[in-house]
Amino acid sequence: MLRRYLTIYAELWKNSVVREMTFKANFLLWIFVELLWFALQLTFITVIYQHTDHIGDWTKWEVVLLMGASHLIQQLFQAFFLTNCTQMSELIRTGKLDFMLLLPVSTRFIVSLRQVDLGGFVNAGSAVGVIVYALRQLGRVPSWGEAFGFLAFVVLGILIHYSLMFLLTTVSFWTVRAQGIVWGYYSLFNIARLPDAAFRGFFKMFFTFAIPMVLVANVPAKLLVQKLRSPFEMVLLLIMMAVCFTASELGWRYALKHYTSASA
Repeated sequence: MLRRYLTIYAELWKNSVVREMTFKANFLLWIFVELLWFALQLTFITVIYQHTDHIGDWTKWEVVLLMGASHLIQQLFQAFFLTNCTQMSELIRTGKLDFMLLLPVSTRFIVSLRQVDLGGFVNAGSAVGVIVYALRQLGRVPSWGEAFGFLAFVVLGILIHYSLMFLLTTVSFWTVRAQGIVWGYYSLFNIARLPDAAFRGFFKMFFTFAIPMVLVANVPAKLLVQKLRSPFEMVLLLIMMAVCFTASELGWRYALKHYTSASA
């Protein structure tokens, strides 16, 4: 079964490469736009730290590393899932979802992974460069265990973003068009770039437990700069990923159960 799905996914990758190379100018333009936006975000942090030495207990290069981790998670999420999530409403409106439901594979697998945004991988490389440079400025050389833990937490962060956005896309089964809700969630990604020390009270609770944006990038970044005082945040990130993914699966099954097809 695993080999079968890997073979299907390899074919989906081939189709994505052909599609991206058909429109090379658009591919390069979006890479440039994303790099420019990332550079502006880093410039903004530089301006802030011209007026202060710390945000809470976060120094300048620690925040730069946090922004690199957040950008890495965002770009990898975009590479694998964003395009597919935003097109859910079109699949329902045009009736293409009816065809996918008839395929002898998991419909969620096809709906979630049928397209790959190759530009996201290029931009993820810039995020890795920023993380490495920030670590050098901090004089930190992560151990193999810290590096592995960082990558594991990045994967958990990507799955949290995917689960929440996929859950939001199920609204399309009733509203047909839900791009506004989906892109609204995507705009919340900027919150993940902020250190957790910037939040207090209700907002910290909301963006930790309701929409765990604070955890997504802060936990992997804090691991690299040795700011994790206890395993609580690491365990919480894992729990929130499991909760979000379970909620998205239940929402997906409920939506399919009440789906009457585009031709009905």
